Amino acid sequence: MTEVLRAGVVGCGNVAGNHAAAYRDLPGVELVACSDVAPDRAARFAGRYAAAASAPDELFDLGLDVVSVCTPHPTHEAVVTQAAAHGVHVLCEKPIAIDLGAAARMVAACETAGVTLGVLFQRRFWPAAQRIRAAIDDGTLGEPILGHASVLLHRDTSYYTADAWRGTWATDGGGVLMTQAVHNIDLLQWFVSDAVEVGAAHATVKHGAAIEVEDTAVATLRFASGALATLTASTALTPGLGTRVQVTGRTGATAGLAEYPEGSEARIDVWAVPGAEAVASPFGPGLSADLPLTEINGSLAPFHALQIAEFIDAVRNGRDPAVTGREAAKSLAILTALYTSARSGRPEPVPALNEEITV
Repeated sequence: MTEVLRAGVVGCGNVAGNHAAAYRDLPGVELVACSDVAPDRAARFAGRYAAAASAPDELFDLGLDVVSVCTPHPTHEAVVTQAAAHGVHVLCEKPIAIDLGAAARMVAACETAGVTLGVLFQRRFWPAAQRIRAAIDDGTLGEPILGHASVLLHRDTSYYTADAWRGTWATDGGGVLMTQAVHNIDLLQWFVSDAVEVGAAHATVKHGAAIEVEDTAVATLRFASGALATLTASTALTPGLGTRVQVTGRTGATAGLAEYPEGSEARIDVWAVPGAEAVASPFGPGLSADLPLTEINGSLAPFHALQIAEFIDAVRNGRDPAVTGREAAKSLAILTALYTSARSGRPEPVPALNEEITV
């Protein structure tokens, strides 16, 4: 495939600009159009990125080759399956969906149509994350036996009230676990192995007047390899302390990365490998002020661009992208089990996506 690929963006909210800019700047890709349920927002967005504004029901009549889905979580399924029906390759923002049934239908629709489905987990493209994955693969760490992820962030209540879909089980699918910690859960399972059982508890300790979902959670995870991990997550901190993911391998060596402030490129903060030990404080000279969401998303744009370029290369070469729909469903399966465990008060198995797909 050598011709120019025609790209579109569905949903013109905060993160969509990272997709539009990446398509606009990629050689061999033309950003053709964008759409949104709010026509005025689509028009402003289109003007900013030199694209056409389209009504949602007309976008797929424009001869697109690829489309990014940047709409609220529960609407991903409808847009992805529509793209598949039109033979359009599709890159969906995380989480892939808010329930495994929807994820399975999305995967099945794309596989049946023969189109590529990728899901945005741009933090996998941090050099620090790639270095840890390589150290697992080359035996420096060896098979992980222990892990930890912490997601200690700040959100004003206005974050939840700015959009009507935020903060409810029906339209957001969950709170800090579903929307923020999903990235770190993805990294943890990518480093360790498939999760098989989790235990969780969550609460709404700060934003209860504005949301019905959790803003604070703790969890334990058990993996198919026998490894164990812990997770803490909250948006109730002021100031936020960023995020961390750390793994220890069978060699006894440990490696960890830290993202501080939120949205910045994560750095290796612990490299406890015999003969190559190094530590670095993620906080540098001290704590910084919490950044607005626009700045957080803007800081992540280079890693969106890396993943979008990798996705386009996968489309051109007929191969799977780095994060397929099936791969992205692994973090959703963990989330599904975490919420089930929080309700039941006992450990719960992590469901398998393959049991949902009938292709």
